[in-house]
Amino acid sequence: MSEDKLFQPTSIGDIQVANRIVMAPLTRNRAKAGQVPSDLAPTYYAQRASAGLIVTEATQVRPDAQGYLDTPGLHTPEQIEGWKKVTNAVHEAGGKIVVQLWHVGRISHTSLLGGKAPVAPSAIRAKTKTYIAGGFGEVSEPRALELDEIPAIVEDFGKAAANAIKAGFDGVEIHGANGYLIDQFLRDGANKRTDRYGGSIENRVRFLTEVVDAVVAAAGAGRTGIRLSPVTPANDLTDSDPQPLFNLAVAEIAKRNLAFLHMIEGATQGPRDIAPDFDFAGLRKMFPGSYIANNGYDLELARQRVNSGDVDLVAFGRAFISNPDLVERLKKGAALAEGDRATFYGGGAEGYTDYPTLDAA
Repeated sequence: MSEDKLFQPTSIGDIQVANRIVMAPLTRNRAKAGQVPSDLAPTYYAQRASAGLIVTEATQVRPDAQGYLDTPGLHTPEQIEGWKKVTNAVHEAGGKIVVQLWHVGRISHTSLLGGKAPVAPSAIRAKTKTYIAGGFGEVSEPRALELDEIPAIVEDFGKAAANAIKAGFDGVEIHGANGYLIDQFLRDGANKRTDRYGGSIENRVRFLTEVVDAVVAAAGAGRTGIRLSPVTPANDLTDSDPQPLFNLAVAEIAKRNLAFLHMIEGATQGPRDIAPDFDFAGLRKMFPGSYIANNGYDLELARQRVNSGDVDLVAFGRAFISNPDLVERLKKGAALAEGDRATFYGGGAEGYTDYPTLDAA
């Protein structure tokens, strides 16, 4: 077997890709007026179009889904038009791109929501910060969603998926990870409901499956994926017994024949072995579509796991910020450029579209 399987084409559901390297979603906080992608966004994403698949920065499905300053949405005509420029640029550069759809739930601040409280499964404040005007600040106290409010959020995920297809995306990724709204419904550290969305794991998985069904109805199963992070403590989220919960979640997703499962193995941007007994391999076996592995991968580990068939594709995150031609650098075994953390969030072209390629450097 060639050691370069990582660089060989494959299909992710209905999406044909040139290699097995995925650009992970990276929040960059540069969508200012109306949460429309900035004029620099088409250039930024097109520069990185050599990735087999680009997953965009997380994108709001509705106004109250926003949790960070200057993150983009996909629920207004202006936002759709802004994303069209991005998808056109990526396609002209030969790439494939899906949008990551999210609702942050309790990870928000009243200043981003017109003074209103964030919404969540239960009124439990997370011990974490978010990015607001002036820098990082403590998240606000959320209110628990009423039972009759939940269907509208599910519906808005479906509408955003339909908007994604209108905007020219090759598909969508549902953000079910990292302590945001879907993850908050899943895990009992944030979900203390006593209705049909709380208590048993069957009830806690319900919101996820309803969102998946709404998105699939709009975009098609072969163009829909989901991101999960079963054991990450990101955004102060925990679960008392994650294995059976995520076994059930993946079993339900598997029934729906999604294109891909994007799995954060371990703690987001942290140790891979935070829960050494958790059976990620078992989840991978349960899922019939493409398995995208994420978290702490370097070239050696990516090659090893793709070549062995343990995973189908590998997602790289922060390395793509400072290495627009990451695929070429990995293929050549070239050194990777370091990113400037001071420009990761907010700002303009500096630290966004001005990183040179290997040839230019």
